[in-house]
Amino acid sequence: MGRGKKGRLLTLAALLVVVGGGLVWAFGRDGVRYQTQPVARGDIEATVSAIGTLRPRTQVEVGVRVSGQIDRLLVKAGDVVEQGQLLAEIDPRIPQATVDAGKAQLADLQAQLAEQRAQLQLAQQKHDRQRQMYAEGSTRLEDLQTAEAERKVSAARIDQLQAKIQQTRSTLSADQTQLDYTRVYAPIAGAVISVKAEQGQTLNATYQTPAILRIADLSSMTVWTDVSEADVSRVRAGMPVRFTTLGGDGRSWTGTVRQVLPAPEEPKTEDGSSSSGQASGGTSKVVLYTVLFDVDNADGALMPQMTAQVTFVNAAAKGVLAVPLTALEFVPQQRGLYRAQVLDASGNVQAREVRVGVRNRLQGEVLEGLAEGDELILGELTAQEGPRRFTW
Repeated sequence: MGRGKKGRLLTLAALLVVVGGGLVWAFGRDGVRYQTQPVARGDIEATVSAIGTLRPRTQVEVGVRVSGQIDRLLVKAGDVVEQGQLLAEIDPRIPQATVDAGKAQLADLQAQLAEQRAQLQLAQQKHDRQRQMYAEGSTRLEDLQTAEAERKVSAARIDQLQAKIQQTRSTLSADQTQLDYTRVYAPIAGAVISVKAEQGQTLNATYQTPAILRIADLSSMTVWTDVSEADVSRVRAGMPVRFTTLGGDGRSWTGTVRQVLPAPEEPKTEDGSSSSGQASGGTSKVVLYTVLFDVDNADGALMPQMTAQVTFVNAAAKGVLAVPLTALEFVPQQRGLYRAQVLDASGNVQAREVRVGVRNRLQGEVLEGLAEGDELILGELTAQEGPRRFTW
């Protein structure tokens, strides 16, 4: 092959453009081979990623407020119950005996009250007769005063009995409530997700309310998400969010942020108590804030304590000019302003100022400074150095 022909082939090879995945290698007028990418349209999302745990939005610990043995436990884990349904019965004999004694005492006091009212009526009649006789001069003043005192004493005894009756009724009402507590009913409709007691077990409710089971409404779940302090400022109520689960076969659920809790949970020590400050060993603790959002679970696919891989959508732009951030240089003290280099049709390198809108770790939305189809310089290749990123 002649030298002239060989030289023409080399020149032709140098002018060839190699295209792969939207990237182009081209020569500039300065003899440098540039890696470029045409500015094109696409979708951009600015997101925050986090891990969360699914919990029922509504769940209730069902406790027992009276001491005694569980006579009957009528449900098991997995049962679906209605609000007001009987769940368990505690031995009612002691509360029932207390109620019966209170009723008997109340009946006795009411009988005493009836007797005392009759005594008051008799004392009133005696007093009236003594007063008339005293006016006629046929009795002494002392007899009238005695009749007056007897009438007042009888009236005072009635007041005393009425007070005792009121007190007994109040005590009886409290005792009846204790008796009613021996029958445990479902406070909400839902599924029994755990049972913590057994039939025949004796419960002591003297100092606290023993929980015997937990009921949850599984039709609506809440995702409790841990967001790092570096990202929490970018998450706000009302923000769209999506998540997947480890066993969800790629299915995605969506929701809206309901609340960002104002303070992180206190970390727990080995003994279960809260700790603050620094973690053991002098290393700084990881601060995580809790973000809550709800999701419908009508089909029951979501279960309590599932792990959720959560993505909060901070901002989104669809069908916009999108460029890789590696091709841009940030302009200090100019928020959203960057510099870019473009290779024109003549092989000249042009500097552009680019204003960026929505951006994530990889791409940014072009608001101004670049047009669709512009050949954005990503890097360069020199004969001596090989491929390298474009330098400013």
